[in-house]
Amino acid sequence: MRALRITDLLQEQGILLHAAPADKSAAVELLVSLQSVQGILSNPAQFREALLEREAQSSTAIGSGIAVPHARSSGVLRPGLSAITVPGGVDWGAPDGSLSHLIFLIAAPEGEDGLHLELLSRLMRLLMGEQFRAQLMAAATPAAFRAVIDQAERTEFPDDFPAAAPASLPRVLAVTACPTGIAHTYMAAEALEQAARAMGCPIQVETNGASGAARVLTDEEIAACDGIIVAADREVDMARFDGRPVLRVPVSAGISRPAALIQEVLDGKAPIYHHKEAVVARPRPAQGGENLCRTLYKQLMNGVSHMLPFVIAGGIFIAISFLLDDPSLGYETFGTNTQLAAWFNTVGNAAFRFMLPVLSAYIAVAIGDRPALMAGFVGGALAVSGYTFPFFSAEAVSAGFLGALVAGFAAGYLMRLLQRLLSGLPAPLEGLKPVLLYPLAGLLLTGLFLCAVNPFVGMLNTALDSALASMDEGRRIALGAAVAALMAVDMGGPFNKAAYVFATSTLAAASPAVGSVVMACAMAGGMVPPLAVALCCTFFPSRFYPEERRSGLVNYIMGLCFITEGAIPFAASDPVRVIPACVTGSALAGGLAAFFNCTLPAPHGGIFVFPVIRNVPGYLIALAAGALAGMLVLAVLRKKRV
Repeated sequence: MRALRITDLLQEQGILLHAAPADKSAAVELLVSLQSVQGILSNPAQFREALLEREAQSSTAIGSGIAVPHARSSGVLRPGLSAITVPGGVDWGAPDGSLSHLIFLIAAPEGEDGLHLELLSRLMRLLMGEQFRAQLMAAATPAAFRAVIDQAERTEFPDDFPAAAPASLPRVLAVTACPTGIAHTYMAAEALEQAARAMGCPIQVETNGASGAARVLTDEEIAACDGIIVAADREVDMARFDGRPVLRVPVSAGISRPAALIQEVLDGKAPIYHHKEAVVARPRPAQGGENLCRTLYKQLMNGVSHMLPFVIAGGIFIAISFLLDDPSLGYETFGTNTQLAAWFNTVGNAAFRFMLPVLSAYIAVAIGDRPALMAGFVGGALAVSGYTFPFFSAEAVSAGFLGALVAGFAAGYLMRLLQRLLSGLPAPLEGLKPVLLYPLAGLLLTGLFLCAVNPFVGMLNTALDSALASMDEGRRIALGAAVAALMAVDMGGPFNKAAYVFATSTLAAASPAVGSVVMACAMAGGMVPPLAVALCCTFFPSRFYPEERRSGLVNYIMGLCFITEGAIPFAASDPVRVIPACVTGSALAGGLAAFFNCTLPAPHGGIFVFPVIRNVPGYLIALAAGALAGMLVLAVLRKKRV
């Protein structure tokens, strides 16, 4: 006969998470009521009396935040177990004086012979593990709480479990993709995999990162699964999911609520996805479950994700050219005075010049698929050149970043229009559409449109650049604080990306040798959140659980490397306190960076591009002040966890 397992007695209805009993007596009432709900007690009052008599002999709290009350009573029908988590803690009379956060109640019938002691011994063996306790406290649902115990029992008592059956195809599939393909993509994948393990659900996650797709889903897996979760903020290959249940959500949802998404798929609530040809392939609000703003955002982010490698690599190469040059040879040619500097400058500028055409091209692709690529690319180039009709008297003025956005959306939707207009062509002419008709008509319409709107967008772009250049100190500080604060609002989400894209767009109008104040403020704002969390974990460790403290220290590296996403796990678990603290610190850092008139010619790099920042001492002061302010606000807002 196999040993009695904890999970044989502990059911989901016997678990209450995030309880807040006023005292020990209230906690006892909660635990007894959970036993009653499971049908374990014939006389709850009689069992409660037996439990209180046992507690009067000596406290069942054992320290380390654990209490395991237990009693035998004739008011118990069969052995039972209930559990509560109390983040705020309750005084159970622990020998070390600590509050109890994790409380299990064991109920045993009057005549049982040592069963509850065997269960108590088994439970205590597991509870001695610090990581096990942290996982229980972090469980989001009773199912996840129970799954943590099941996994721990399988590891600690392997003889009590039969050999695992051969691995089967995953029940749930997922695809994750964020605009940059760096942090959010892999964080969502990890969150989904962890949640699936806790739920005992086989899963396979495909990551569409900056280096390409990894662990690509197979046709066999797609055909056999219960459903697919697409957690993406840019376009991914959806044609393969035709006719399958697909749940489409932002990548942030994959990070913040993975268990709920998996459960929704398992419950059969994911809608059936129907893929059509490019002319109607892009999901419209009524069909794809996404509103217009969400659709436009994903189309924009598709362009941004393809643009960023050109911006980052090109910008850093240009910054290196200034670092290696000799200013004594003249500032007019600074960056190209020496051969080595000139090489870095030339290659960096070659990449940088593709920034806006690539942005425009891949916005167009997200709307009109591959036929729109060429039209979008040329449209972006026309926007950069500012070219217009010869009979316009105005001189060519570059439409810049705004013009590239207009070109991308125009090319994409003009191609969609063409696809509809040409959908009725005879079958023999179908082969001409992708190689002749789409490119020819798309280039004609996009060229005409861009030449018509370039002067107006160019004037708007010039006005914005002039406004930025002519800002007085007060307005410059306000703008720097606002941009930096947005970098911390959602840490890689839409607000963060909007601020970053705006900052990088100012580099196009700024002198390459000087850089942009806005870019410097944005990078300071993005570095502060992980640094503030790391500092708070170091100097105020009582505000965090042990597992949080360990992961928090990694944020020193992530913050210094300008990877804002390092703070996301903390913001996701406690957004009401973490986000305001980070926003406060980032806003202060951005405002001070603007006050000290710091400029940055590189769009990324963290501490590695500090040598090319103008007024490095001022920038360091701004960054340190912002990180310390974020730390202090976070320490004040969060309560003690241990």
